[in-house]
Amino acid sequence: MPDQGIKKQILIISILLSFICGFLAGAGFAIYKISPRATPVSTHPENAASEISEQQTKAISNLEVQVAATPNDFGLWTQLGNMYYDTSQPEKAIKAYTRSLELDKGNANLLTDLGVMYRSTGQPQKAIEFFDRAIALDPTHEQSRLNKGIVLMYDLHKPDKAIATWEELLRIDPEARSASGDSVRDFIKEIQKDRGGMQESTSQ
Repeated sequence: MPDQGIKKQILIISILLSFICGFLAGAGFAIYKISPRATPVSTHPENAASEISEQQTKAISNLEVQVAATPNDFGLWTQLGNMYYDTSQPEKAIKAYTRSLELDKGNANLLTDLGVMYRSTGQPQKAIEFFDRAIALDPTHEQSRLNKGIVLMYDLHKPDKAIATWEELLRIDPEARSASGDSVRDFIKEIQKDRGGMQESTSQ
């Protein structure tokens, strides 16, 4: 029979493994792009590996020519930013979106997409800044809150603030889900359960 010290170690390891599994299961909670039509479910996972097609290359080249000819066109810069986003070119997307915002205050979707691009370049605090700007511009905007919680949880390691952000989202939409269909409410419960188990084990 193992002694109490060994039992405690086994318990802690089991809880940690459970937490890791929960984290991996939460991979569906990746940050997703808002579609141009502002639909609540987006289509392109931020970290999806994608090859730039010939059609996309031509579209980007055409847009680059157009913005050079009409550098004050908000819509063209936004389209170019979207193309850079969809082809996993975050640095270029940031420049294009930033130019868009120099010409127009934009909208919550654009601000959220820019936040996602900052997160992709390893700048989580800047991502939070733009998610907050999206929320200020549109207090009912859901995706900005979902993404803000993800960055707080997994990049800044602030689970309490992440949960508070997702709870704000649930007050707007009690049935809120990620783009992959995962329930935000259930995800919060899993995190709280895992954290509660870890805290209990360390106090024994």
